[in-house]
Amino acid sequence: MKIKIASQNPVKVEALKEIIQDYPHLKNAEVIAEDVPSGVNNQPKSLEETVRGAMTRSRNAYRNCDYSFGIESGLMAVPHTKTGHMDVCVCAIFDGQEYHLGLSSAWEPPKRVAKYVLDDGLDMNEAAYKTGLSKNPKVGSAEGLVGIMTKGRLTRKEYTKEAIRTALIHVDAS
Repeated sequence: MKIKIASQNPVKVEALKEIIQDYPHLKNAEVIAEDVPSGVNNQPKSLEETVRGAMTRSRNAYRNCDYSFGIESGLMAVPHTKTGHMDVCVCAIFDGQEYHLGLSSAWEPPKRVAKYVLDDGLDMNEAAYKTGLSKNPKVGSAEGLVGIMTKGRLTRKEYTKEAIRTALIHVDAS
């Protein structure tokens, strides 16, 4: 069995490799990482755009494989939050015929990060770096801003695993 992941981000690739070990029909699959464009902004600013990005990635990666996984994080509007937005990770699994979607838990970035993302068009990496919350300009390929904000209690990898796990519900049931 071959699985493609539409990203070369090591956090996303490792999250997928770790998760499939819990699924007997997937655990011996060959995982192939491929850089695939999302077709959306570098930093999606709505749930619809984030889902579309994950679906586009998975569809475009689907060649010579059994499943392709598209993973996209982005903001979504959430009423009564401090910034009006929360960040969520979406996983779209494509099996050649249909999509299987899953979401992670959502979390609210600090106001100054949200302002840079929403008003200045920065992505979460750039905003975290510009605000001084991270010295790593590629924090999303490491612990992620969620890891910094939770002091390591929820890392980008674990947050990504949540989305993968919930998307696999329908794959596991088939």
